[in-house]
Amino acid sequence: MIDEPKPARSGSLLTGRDNYRDSRGVRSALAALTVAAFVTLLVDVGGGHRDGVALLPGFLFTVVATLGFGRVERRDHRFLRYAYTAGLLVLGFAAFIVSHASVGATLMLVVLVVQATLLLPLGAVAVVVLLLPLLHTGMAFVEGVREGLGLLAVGAFAAVVTKSLMRERDARAALAQAQLKVEALAVLEERNRVARDIHDGLGHALTVVQMQIKAARAVLAAAPERADDLLDKAQHQAEEALREVRRSVGALREQRPPVPLPEALRALTEAAGLPTVLDVHGDPRPLRPDAEESLFRAAQEGLTNVGRHAHATRAWLVLDYSPPGVRLEVRDDGAGVIGSTDGGFGLLGLRERATQLGGRLTLDSAPGDGATLRMELPG
Repeated sequence: MIDEPKPARSGSLLTGRDNYRDSRGVRSALAALTVAAFVTLLVDVGGGHRDGVALLPGFLFTVVATLGFGRVERRDHRFLRYAYTAGLLVLGFAAFIVSHASVGATLMLVVLVVQATLLLPLGAVAVVVLLLPLLHTGMAFVEGVREGLGLLAVGAFAAVVTKSLMRERDARAALAQAQLKVEALAVLEERNRVARDIHDGLGHALTVVQMQIKAARAVLAAAPERADDLLDKAQHQAEEALREVRRSVGALREQRPPVPLPEALRALTEAAGLPTVLDVHGDPRPLRPDAEESLFRAAQEGLTNVGRHAHATRAWLVLDYSPPGVRLEVRDDGAGVIGSTDGGFGLLGLRERATQLGGRLTLDSAPGDGATLRMELPG
């Protein structure tokens, strides 16, 4: 049994850790900004520029914003998020009003907008930002409009930047998930490839071994020399099967056939277990390695099925290089296919190979009239 990697699980863990690190980084940055805002407010009060009463709402805002945000963010509770934001809004507004629009209180409002953007839908964030200019309603009209628009611009800028960072984070997470799906599909495709190789190579070799042993047993008493020759061929096929198993289990990337395709097919016909004729039409030309591999596997599977099921006395292998593509046929004079021509796993694997290369695989048959397996590929 082949142990299979599970990239999706480990990748999900990595993505989760990345998101966790991102969230911790955001919380740390917001906590630092909140503390800096309170320190600024403290300096203003200590210098006699602001009323000390402003420290109370400022201190409460700092405690709630630094200790409460992480807990609220981790809980996907809609009412809790709105209640937290409303409480922070009241404390921030109080600090701003009592301190007479100090720099520290303004920074607290920036923290408010950023946290609201991280917790609430865009519509609710817009409401929070639009409420900010109302803090200057007690000023003279011109000054109030100027200061209100400035505060609105600061809040809008904070919300837009935060939303952009959130979208970038979500895009990175989506990209990571897409990459995991690609990796999973690659693993699945590799599993199917190994499964096809095991079926096509090992299945064919064992079928030939079985036929050779049956033939040897049939002539053992009358022709020991002939039986010995058949057993020698069976041993050769068994050794080839063992090499195929090692190749498939190791999932090696080397391609078959290692020799020109016509020569590989000729060797295949000589070990087929029944009289098989190879006909090559057109001028042989180099093909893509995966195309040659697929054509070789089609011939292998076709001859395997002939030996197993067709009750045939002869088989023909045709390799046609006539443009615009290349065609391989396996024909026999057996009983034909009774019932569906969809075939089993072997033909399914061949169809997958042909489809991946832009070609097609067909199986034509009539009861008592033999069968023709045909693979056509571009090139």
